Amino acid sequence: MSATISPVDASAADTAPTPASPLRRFVRSGAALLSGLLLYLSFPPRPLWWLALPAFALLGWSLRGRRLRAGFGLGYLAGLGFLLPLLIWTGEEVGPGPWLALAAVEALFVALAGLGIAAVSRLPWWPFFAAGVWILAEAARARVPFGGFPWGKIAFGQADGIFLPLAAVGGTPVLGFAVALCGFGLFETYRQIQARRAPETETGTVRDGDRGPGAGTDAATGTEAGAVGSDRAPALRTDRTGTGLEATAGARARSLPRGPLVAAALAVLVPVTGALAALPLVDDAAEDGTATVAAVQGNVPRLGLDFNSQRRAVLDNHVARTRELAADVKAGRAPQPDFVLWPENSSDIDPYANADAADVIDGAVRAIGAPTVIGAVIAPETGKLRNTLIEWDPGSGPVATYDKRHVQPFGEYIPMRSFVRVFNSNVDRVSRDFGAGTKVGVFDLAGTKVGLATCYEAAFDWAVRDTVTHGAQLISVPSNNATFGRSEMTYQQLAMSRVRAVEHSRSVVVPVTSGVSAVIRPDGEIVAETKMFTPDVLVEKVPLRSSLTPATRMGTLPEALLAALAAAGLGWSAFRSVRARRTGAE
Repeated sequence: MSATISPVDASAADTAPTPASPLRRFVRSGAALLSGLLLYLSFPPRPLWWLALPAFALLGWSLRGRRLRAGFGLGYLAGLGFLLPLLIWTGEEVGPGPWLALAAVEALFVALAGLGIAAVSRLPWWPFFAAGVWILAEAARARVPFGGFPWGKIAFGQADGIFLPLAAVGGTPVLGFAVALCGFGLFETYRQIQARRAPETETGTVRDGDRGPGAGTDAATGTEAGAVGSDRAPALRTDRTGTGLEATAGARARSLPRGPLVAAALAVLVPVTGALAALPLVDDAAEDGTATVAAVQGNVPRLGLDFNSQRRAVLDNHVARTRELAADVKAGRAPQPDFVLWPENSSDIDPYANADAADVIDGAVRAIGAPTVIGAVIAPETGKLRNTLIEWDPGSGPVATYDKRHVQPFGEYIPMRSFVRVFNSNVDRVSRDFGAGTKVGVFDLAGTKVGLATCYEAAFDWAVRDTVTHGAQLISVPSNNATFGRSEMTYQQLAMSRVRAVEHSRSVVVPVTSGVSAVIRPDGEIVAETKMFTPDVLVEKVPLRSSLTPATRMGTLPEALLAALAAAGLGWSAFRSVRARRTGAE
């Protein structure tokens, strides 16, 4: 008698997931932690953007078919594996407490993503829903608490990747969605192929491991999770002779529906094809001519939080570098810049209140003969401080200002100061809080409209997009990273600016007090950069552009659509679960 195929009796299905063995739980936990570590390794300064794909594939294997509680825990492990090393720079000068607290809180959003991915992983086309859930969690993390903390968006690790053109289509949400979708799709494609190749045991039943990684019991229905979107997989039985097993395996493979394999393949092909189709949007043609821009990196005398006590030395450094540039221009060793950009905090001495600071700035600007943007701290007699960029004209002095709109919590102001002080006395280093500005920053510098996003603001989609929709032909991201020493922070932030360049098809200039300063073309290519903690000046001719990419035009719409996709998947999963319980009760 040969082996035969017979359907599983629905009444014989278990009503609860099969408990995982302790070893299997350990392996899944380790895989989740490893997936987070791979995500971290995919970020700058390493050019290993492609590691994000196996990271999401491994995360999909860890989460698929898991209970919601397990999904939350595994997601939290992935979040810690990702964010603990990524954000280690936050404890550079203030100790491990703030770093550990920040990573622990931000990892909760990844945990919620893990819960959601576990829920939608039982649905047909689950990689699409799972990628949507990841972007939904990123959207929440970019908004709460205290205005959000989008550092570590998957898109920011893709400045060197093949998916980067998608930033021009739908911004960081679409770019991040494509990476997550491709990773989940790779896992699901592997799982589907393995399900069709699965060998049989001597008794003719399929081994648990041969169902493919992640195959298990559906927590909503209590049935074995076979191919995604398929009906219950057929059970196999054979006679004692074990003959006909090859025929049975072939019959089983032919009995599996092709729809899930097609869906898995599309999850890989759609983002890759989309990225290739978006290549024409990446354009660095000079639509509005060119501008010669100078970025000054004056450097700081010493690393660390103590840079604020060196504020006169920092100002003098930027004045000296600007005067050196003026001498080089006069001698013909450097081209005359149309305008000059100084970094954030290049003058922490308020030039409106300190005549000596105003005089040295004015002298440097007159020497170079070009409008210059100065990063200053404005200290009114009452009220909050202002992190301000000042447009300083060589003939008229200060003519316009931009106040940073998204000030950094626990860095530029201290929420819940009395409570936080219990855990870290460093909060009192910020003795006076900074206040947020309200107006979009666009300066007209010698006929070029320059959009301004100060340091931390580069991480926020809206803060950069606003400048372009208000007419910016070029974007400047003046920054001060001296507080974070020689950590990876400055490279992570520089990658954000590269993504923004492609997202809005604008040249981006990043002047930084201590480096790395850079000039970036609209295609994301860095054409000039400095070293860290080295005084330097970059002078480059860059293309000016005024056309708007789809990402700039649509704003938050792509993110909202992806959030709706995630919500639809979560709603469908909940509906299936409720229906299964009612069916079981009957």
